[in-house]
Amino acid sequence: MAAMILVNNPGSWSAVFPPLLHAPWHGCTPTDLIFPFFLFIMGFSIHLAYENKRAGGLNSKLVRKLLQRTAMIFAFGLLLSLFPKFDFSTVRIPGVLQRISLVFLACSLSYFLLSTVQQVRLASLLLVVYYLLLTVVPVPGVGDPNFDKETNLAAWLDRLVLDGHLWAQSKTWDPEGLLSTLPAIATGLLGLLAGQFFSAGKTVERQTIFLFMTGSALTVAGLAWGLIFPINKALWTSSYVLYTAGLAMLCFGFCHWLIEGLHVRKWSAPFQWYGVNAIFVFVASGLLAKILLRVKWTAGGNDYSLWSWLYETLYASWLPAKVASLFFALTLVAAFGLLLRWMFQKNWILKV
Repeated sequence: MAAMILVNNPGSWSAVFPPLLHAPWHGCTPTDLIFPFFLFIMGFSIHLAYENKRAGGLNSKLVRKLLQRTAMIFAFGLLLSLFPKFDFSTVRIPGVLQRISLVFLACSLSYFLLSTVQQVRLASLLLVVYYLLLTVVPVPGVGDPNFDKETNLAAWLDRLVLDGHLWAQSKTWDPEGLLSTLPAIATGLLGLLAGQFFSAGKTVERQTIFLFMTGSALTVAGLAWGLIFPINKALWTSSYVLYTAGLAMLCFGFCHWLIEGLHVRKWSAPFQWYGVNAIFVFVASGLLAKILLRVKWTAGGNDYSLWSWLYETLYASWLPAKVASLFFALTLVAAFGLLLRWMFQKNWILKV
């Protein structure tokens, strides 16, 4: 969540260091790791949260809670898209929170309904089927399958089903679109599987070895698959799933070894504050950004928003452009960190 706020809120989009931007199309920057890392650790957390309830299986009360949580997360995503105009005729229906909600539901149901082996098969099936859809199936009205922004099968399906309700910057395809949600579910399933195998490790040493070895294998597999199915965040390609899940396991393994193995823990406190109120801070930061951008006025013949005025007055007036833009984003991360620290101390955990 801290990383999401950092990359989503530069002082100016015209002055951003390259690692803090998404890859233009094929490829992967550090920014492209944030969303799959979240889905991975969400899948991991599903195991930790529901492990004691799994033996009892699904019941009507549990299903109702899962559906309610899914609906609430999806609704928060729509709220961010609607605010402040609330124009339902053009609202973007896909989105980050919307995808999170669908992956959560699919992984939660898989955890209760499928065995570990069946979860492996499902994740594999999703990745292989998605690969075949994008590389074998002709695109209606276009012709041969391809990976271009406007003419791939995922973009065609987005336009067919959600025309007029897609990402405003493209209008013809969506990075959180319908078809690419299938491999995104596989990202969550890999986290779910990692959580189960991790728990079976029993000791920190075995758990860390599992994370490093499996993470390395997935990373290499993703790079290898990427030679024929390019690593691409917007398409959420199968190679991207393996590559990012592998890196997520490596990062988690390092943190686990540092915190539980070496007992070096103080540095992690701010991330705990962010973690326990993750959905809250994502929604709050999104709403704050929209408010700051829409409070506008004209002075000296120039148009200002409260966002641009704060950026130019406090940062751009004395710092190089990219540094100023970065410091502006870091200030938001720190400000929300302080709020979340206060909420953590008050034990205010806003659960969805």
